[in-house]
Amino acid sequence: MKNIGIIGAGTMGIGIAQVAATNGCKVWVYDANAKQVETATVGLEKTLTKLVDKQKISAEKMTEILANISIATELKDFKDCELIIEAIIENKEIKTKVFTELENYVSDSCIISSNTSSISITSLGAELKKPERFIGIHFFNPAPLMPLVEVIPSLLTEKTLAEKLYNLMKEWGKTPVIAKDIPGFIVNRIARPYYGEGLRIVEENIATPEQVDDAMKTLGNFKMGPFELMDLIGVDVNFAVTTTVYKDYFYDPKYKPSLLQQRMSEAKLHGRKTGRGFYDYSEGAENPVAQKDDALYQHIFLRIISMLINEAVEAKRLGVANDEDIELAMQKGVNYPKGLLSWGKEIGYAKISETLQNLYEEYQEERYRQSPLLRKL
Repeated sequence: MKNIGIIGAGTMGIGIAQVAATNGCKVWVYDANAKQVETATVGLEKTLTKLVDKQKISAEKMTEILANISIATELKDFKDCELIIEAIIENKEIKTKVFTELENYVSDSCIISSNTSSISITSLGAELKKPERFIGIHFFNPAPLMPLVEVIPSLLTEKTLAEKLYNLMKEWGKTPVIAKDIPGFIVNRIARPYYGEGLRIVEENIATPEQVDDAMKTLGNFKMGPFELMDLIGVDVNFAVTTTVYKDYFYDPKYKPSLLQQRMSEAKLHGRKTGRGFYDYSEGAENPVAQKDDALYQHIFLRIISMLINEAVEAKRLGVANDEDIELAMQKGVNYPKGLLSWGKEIGYAKISETLQNLYEEYQEERYRQSPLLRKL
C-alpha cells in the first residue's frame, strides 16, 4: 500500500499524511475547505524545517516528505489510492456521506478507513456497498509522535484485513494493537475515569484542578494531570468523546459526562487552543499553585487509579483486547507510566476492590460498581 489518501487536513489529518509520506508513500490530502489544505501544508513545512534545524531529519528527507504529499481538490483524485484514511469531524452522518460518495470513485480493492476515536466502525461501514473493506485506524494526537495506533475491524470487515493494517502500521514505525469495535475502543474507554473522576472530585469541592493534577503527577508519576490533559486535547473534544461513549453504552452511569465540562465547552473555554481552559494560557498569566495536602492527595490518587484499574480489568473480562495490548495501549496511547493491570497487582486488587466498595456505599451509584473479575484477581 504505497498510494494513500487522507480526508481532512486538520492537525490529525496532516499528521497522518506526514507519517505516511515519511515512510515513502505517495499521499493525497483532501479537505472540503480548500484553504485548510494550503494552511496545513504550510504548517507541515514549518514543522519539518524545525526538525531539520534540530537535526532530527536531513534537509533531503524534508524535501522527500513534501514531494510525497499532493493536494487533492476532489474525492475523485483518490481513484488510484490503495488505502484511504478519513480524519474529519466526529459526526457519523457527515462521515458516512463522505464514505458513500468516495466508493463511487475508488477501486473495489481500495481499503477505506476512519480515524474516529469513538464512533462505531460497524455503523460507519454498514452503509457502504462493500462494508468488508472498511476498518478503523485510530491514531493518537500528535500522529507523528504518538506511537500507538488502534486497528478496529467491524463485524463486517474481511477477516484478514486487520492483520494487513496491523503489519502496515508496524512498517510505518507505529505500535499497533487490535481492538474490538466497542465504544471508545481500548484507550478512550479505559481512560474515561481519568477525566471523569477528576472532574467529579472538583465538582464536589473536594479539591481544585491544580491539586488533582499535582496528586496524579507526584503520586502516580503521570506526565500530565487530567485537567492539563483535557486542556491539551481540547475540553470540547474530550467532552464530545465522553458524551459519545456514554450514549453508545446505553447511558451507563460509569461514563456519565460532567456538567462542569459541558459548561466549559459552552463557554468556549476549550484549553490551549482558545487560550483558556481549566488553566489560563494567555501571555503573562499566573495560574494558581496547588496547596499540597498529603492525605487529600492520597485520596485523589487512590480514587482515580482504582477507577482506571477497574476499567482495565473489565476490558480484560470482556475480551476488548488481550492483556498485552491493554497494557501497551494505555502506555503508548496516553503515556501512562505503567500498565493498569500490572499496577493493580502492585497496589493490590483487594485494595482497589475496597476503595470502590467504599465509594459505592458512600454515593449509592452504579458508577462505582466493580468488574465481576476484580474480586477474583
